[in-house]
Amino acid sequence: MTISAALATSEGQETASGRRRATAYRRRRSLINYLLVAPALLLSGVVVVVPGVLTALAAFTDWTGIGYHAHFVGLKNFSDILSDPVFTTALGNNIKWVVLFLTVPAAIGLLTAWLLLRRRRTRTFYQVVYLMPYVLAPVVNALVWLSVIYNPNGGVIGVLHIPSPLSSLHGSIYAAAAVDMWHYWGFLTVVYFGALRQTPVEQIEAAICDGAGSWQVFKHVYLPSIRPTLLLMGVMTVIFSFLAFDYVFLLTQGGPAHSSEVMGTYAYAFAFSAFEFGKASAVGLIMSFFGLIASCVYTWMSRRQLTS
Repeated sequence: MTISAALATSEGQETASGRRRATAYRRRRSLINYLLVAPALLLSGVVVVVPGVLTALAAFTDWTGIGYHAHFVGLKNFSDILSDPVFTTALGNNIKWVVLFLTVPAAIGLLTAWLLLRRRRTRTFYQVVYLMPYVLAPVVNALVWLSVIYNPNGGVIGVLHIPSPLSSLHGSIYAAAAVDMWHYWGFLTVVYFGALRQTPVEQIEAAICDGAGSWQVFKHVYLPSIRPTLLLMGVMTVIFSFLAFDYVFLLTQGGPAHSSEVMGTYAYAFAFSAFEFGKASAVGLIMSFFGLIASCVYTWMSRRQLTS
């Protein structure tokens, strides 16, 4: 064997040995990474995946929530729910909830966030004030409105001598939504304000130098810059709207005469009043279906925005 061949063989062995060491190192790093995320995955599986699967299975049974005896009933729970006029009312109220929350609090939050850009010294104070209803417990917010606004014996409606909207067949859902919107718009303001502050200063200065006014800068510079945030919060608002429960339950319990029923309170009545956990699980699956649609729409729009 020549000297050059021996050197080539030695270099080849060293290269192969280096590749083996690199492969072993990557495997160790991968194993460490998997071990680090294993607790979070296990917790998510126990808290989210397992209950979700059990709920999906219960939707096809007549389980009462007591004991372990349940019989498979197929699609009977879904057929009973879809033929129930209360479900139609609840679904319609959830759709109204979506429309209201995609317009009123979103518009107020965006306008207030834009105005905060001009308040350089007191903007932090205003953000804290706007966010206070969001961080308070829903029970506290509901009690404040019941005692200060909707109280016929000393509240605002009592002073104005008008009937309580909570007892109206056509106004109860809007009265409950008003409380939730009052609690929610401050959160949107803080989110939108943070997104507006990330707008590149160069684009703003260029628009001003070109003679653009405040509205033109907002429309053609700020809004395109925060479009991903607007899209994300819109999808999250849709999901939250179909999960609405707390304020309706605290203020109206779905009444009067199921006029303010939403799917959350509808499922709650099946589970804890009628003890029909199978039907309650079926309603939960339907609610999850609308959330899944919203997530798919968000994914599609995000990909379209990246490719455009």
